Amino acid sequence: MSSDLRLESLFKVKGKIVLVTGGGSGIGKMIATGFAQNGAKVYIAARKENQLKEAVNDINKVATGPKAEYFVANVGSKAGCNALIAEFRKRENKLHVLVNNSGITWGGPFLDFPEEKGWDNVFNVNVKSIFYMTAGLSDLLAKDSTNLDPGRVINISSTASVEPASEGALSAEGNGTWSYQPSKAAVNHLTSQLAVKLVSSNITVNAICPGLFPSKMTAYGLKTAGAEAFNEGQPTGRFGAPSDIAGLALFLASPGSAHVTGTHILLDGGSRFLRQAIAPALKL
Repeated sequence: MSSDLRLESLFKVKGKIVLVTGGGSGIGKMIATGFAQNGAKVYIAARKENQLKEAVNDINKVATGPKAEYFVANVGSKAGCNALIAEFRKRENKLHVLVNNSGITWGGPFLDFPEEKGWDNVFNVNVKSIFYMTAGLSDLLAKDSTNLDPGRVINISSTASVEPASEGALSAEGNGTWSYQPSKAAVNHLTSQLAVKLVSSNITVNAICPGLFPSKMTAYGLKTAGAEAFNEGQPTGRFGAPSDIAGLALFLASPGSAHVTGTHILLDGGSRFLRQAIAPALKL
């Protein structure tokens, strides 16, 4: 079997149609920008139209293919997911890449953690939306796909999925993100479930588990503790940059990853290893 192993072939996403939920800011915007800058047709979706307009304007400054477009949508319910899917179908009859990036968190005290906003809404957005968006668009992802050029689903999880500490610098003193960690652990397992279900339809499903990246979720901690304090906890000496998350997403959507499915890829610069230390290193 002959293969084209040139970079421009292995990692080509030009002409692909991409939908990124939560694409108006943070990691979602970084990923959407990466696809647009490499010739993909990008759609982003989020709740706030002003933010979406600003994001599309920024993305289109560097786009090398079709102009990015947006949908105002709230994926916190099955009805909201169905509405977004219906709007997407009005514009396209094929989807190459679905990036399930929408996510929220909530901080609160251990003994008085709210049920609706703290648990229900976090799981609705972080977990249920992935299932309903993927199932609802699975036919468009499978259309014309092959085992050498499959449809792609990329779920944005978190290192919180494997790190159980819920109280820290990213939440206010006395508060913990008690529902966020289990929601992201659920994302990982749902990724595996969907990978098993969809592989026979020539669709791959993978999860990226980012560590610290600048975003709305990390803004509180970065503002109160300062970026330098977080950098000191990173073996690489820095937190995540757009090139880190966009580069991995582009790989997971390219021909070079056609045989990769069901993975949960940690993207934290090795910071999880520092937190596993049981005692300070001895200076000899």
